[in-house]
Amino acid sequence: MNLQDAQNLIQELGVFYSRSTDATGKGRNQVLDANWVVVGQAPGVGVPIGEGDAVLSVVKLTEPNPC
Repeated sequence: MNLQDAQNLIQELGVFYSRSTDATGKGRNQVLDANWVVVGQAPGVGVPIGEGDAVLSVVKLTEPNPC
């Protein structure tokens, strides 16, 4: 799922602030969220979250990834 869609889903579930991080470790900022794909998340699936708890690990759409 791209980052924008993931953020939209989190917001639809009532949490309006989530974070994202460059999964390559390069520290790049995600400027256009639709150009990034989520490859990991913390906390894991099914764990309740509050504002700012969700951290989505992402890589650019054109980069290799495990998904």
